[in-house]
Amino acid sequence: MRYSAEIEAVVQRLRDGMADGVLSFPLTSFRDEGGEGGERNCNGGGLDLDGYRAYLTGQLAPGRDAAAPGAVFPACGTGEFFSLDEDEYRAVVEATVEIADGRLPVVAGIGYGWAQALRFARIAEEAGADALLVMPHYLVGAPQDGLVGQLRRIADGTRLPLIAYQRGQVAFTADGLRRIAKIPTVIGLKDGHSDLDRLQRLTLAAPDNFLFFNGASTAEIQARAYATVGVPAYSSAVHAFAPEIASAFFTALRGNDEATLTKLLRDFYVPLVELRDRVPGYAVSLVKAAARLRGLPVGPVRAPLTDPGAADLAELEAILDTGLALVGAPRHRTTD
Repeated sequence: MRYSAEIEAVVQRLRDGMADGVLSFPLTSFRDEGGEGGERNCNGGGLDLDGYRAYLTGQLAPGRDAAAPGAVFPACGTGEFFSLDEDEYRAVVEATVEIADGRLPVVAGIGYGWAQALRFARIAEEAGADALLVMPHYLVGAPQDGLVGQLRRIADGTRLPLIAYQRGQVAFTADGLRRIAKIPTVIGLKDGHSDLDRLQRLTLAAPDNFLFFNGASTAEIQARAYATVGVPAYSSAVHAFAPEIASAFFTALRGNDEATLTKLLRDFYVPLVELRDRVPGYAVSLVKAAARLRGLPVGPVRAPLTDPGAADLAELEAILDTGLALVGAPRHRTTD
């Protein structure tokens, strides 16, 4: 066994969850504090913890049209980790652990340089998280020695297992992957580059029990392609606002239901991605706007992100209605 018994148990829970459902990356709820002019579209205020608790309770509860997710990743990219202070981060992770109540693994996001990442890691550990997603460090590119060293320093400072996230300026080579896989608490890699040639080399370089996740934006678009190189598990931003659609896609993918996959991709996912690509930050802003359209208490995004304007919001509404109609789900989704 490469891992300690405690870490091996987390790995197995994640592996089981990946086989049963999508990976959920919940939104963080902020209060709407208004603003002037264009600033009204990027003026998320203080943390709305009651709203977050109500929202997350609904997201994690299996329903008639949506299965429960396989794991929950609070305070990550979709959850606007980059906009949270340490007290807010603690509150979000604590609430997630409480609501998950041991039913599924909780993997909290950490990031920035290793020193700051460790501050968040210790908070997550105290809050009861099961593992950590190490998001790309701030600003600078780095050689493989530095990327490996960053993970070693974080691993030295927390007992929690780590999942590395390669995206932006972070990209591991096969040799780099072999090196981080030897760190006793590094259990997996989330990929956001969508370079399948590189990813195939990484999966072949990894030990058998190493976990891989498809972390591309709107990952369903590339889910079939990722599966061909041995990475079937994926994060779903759509689950944050329409778990019914995310669940229907997951079921179709696992059942090789090509007709349903094609219909959902053509009529919902592709139009959503085309709208997402128009404005920087829409990978989060549209998700939050769609959740509000469904009556979910998530509030606005915080600057530097901006909420969509009237024209884009109307287009999003039409796309959302089409997707919900395809899976027979109602527009309004309660959090009870």
